[in-house]
Amino acid sequence: MTVLSERVSQSAFDGSRLRVVLLLDLHEGAQEQFLQAYEQMRIQVASVPGHVSDQLCQSIENPSQWLITSEWETAPPFLAWVNSEEHVQMVQPLHSCVRNTRSLRYSVLRETGNTAGGVATAPVRGGLQAAPRLGDGVVRHALTFTVKPGTEDVVAKILSGYESPEARVDENTRLRRTSLFMHGNRVVRAVEVEGDLLAALRHVSQQPEIRAVEEALNPYLEQDRDLADANSARTFFTRAALPMVHHESAGRYAPSDVRRHALFYQAKDGCGTALARLLAGQDEAVADDPTTPVAGSTIFQRDDVVVRVVDVAGPVDARPGQVLGIDGPRKAHVLARLLDGGADGVPTTEEGAAGFLERSRMTPITDRSASDRPPRRP
Repeated sequence: MTVLSERVSQSAFDGSRLRVVLLLDLHEGAQEQFLQAYEQMRIQVASVPGHVSDQLCQSIENPSQWLITSEWETAPPFLAWVNSEEHVQMVQPLHSCVRNTRSLRYSVLRETGNTAGGVATAPVRGGLQAAPRLGDGVVRHALTFTVKPGTEDVVAKILSGYESPEARVDENTRLRRTSLFMHGNRVVRAVEVEGDLLAALRHVSQQPEIRAVEEALNPYLEQDRDLADANSARTFFTRAALPMVHHESAGRYAPSDVRRHALFYQAKDGCGTALARLLAGQDEAVADDPTTPVAGSTIFQRDDVVVRVVDVAGPVDARPGQVLGIDGPRKAHVLARLLDGGADGVPTTEEGAAGFLERSRMTPITDRSASDRPPRRP
């Protein structure tokens, strides 16, 4: 069944400047400690490639509330930095003086400044977003972590056997979908939220059924964590974050007509962003093809790990090149230069794409939508 709806496109690769807004609520008496930590952070951030400027602001209504804004030439260098181990270590001193934080990220669409005849004359670094994008009210995010080799079956059982948490977070936020996949000993959990992602993640973390799952996973994780220790838990989930960098959906198919798949791509050192950008460009082109079985695609990337969650109508191997994001031999050769392992196993024909698709596909563990949430056990 085909449904008519407007195309949805979200991307970190449109070349526009990025404005990052960080809201902070300080503990009482922590102002001087915070200012010292910020000064060190400011000096370090100034040398990060792609960083343009930043500002530190204090509320005139509540002096415990602060605002840090920063501007970046484009989104990819910011995402690379904010997800780096350097950033994890750099923000550690802030944790003890900040009660609560919230990070917001925006592409710059319009601006005013020093003008002559209505045209900005001051030099700017980076461009403006060409036109407003059409969203669907959904925030997409993922987490990834690895488990000890040999424990994959046990972990899959833990991740598939829990009861879904309550979908409604508050009057503005709702859990829409959670999809879990594994590839070898790597786990990927992709979530879709209507409303406030941070509120949804906090809601989920407080649910007894989810806390029980997380505690059950602890012995099998390659990275140790203590969920009772706020700093340990924060560090683990910061390192596990797998941000969305691109989403494309043409709205041609009803949800009941598609099935969700996930594909794993390991890039060469330093090539993760280039690989994600290549796949994003392909997904944009595929969305214009009225015959494509790809109903939608979401690309997540952190460092050199790239994951595509793809909704496909019909058999997944009917158009393997489009499902893989390497439709055609030219793109396959480019992909070969970006993947860890080079050209080994990268197909340049439709027939070869089927084998590569099978090797790249992640094993589905569970895929739950709010509408099919099972009733709680008494």
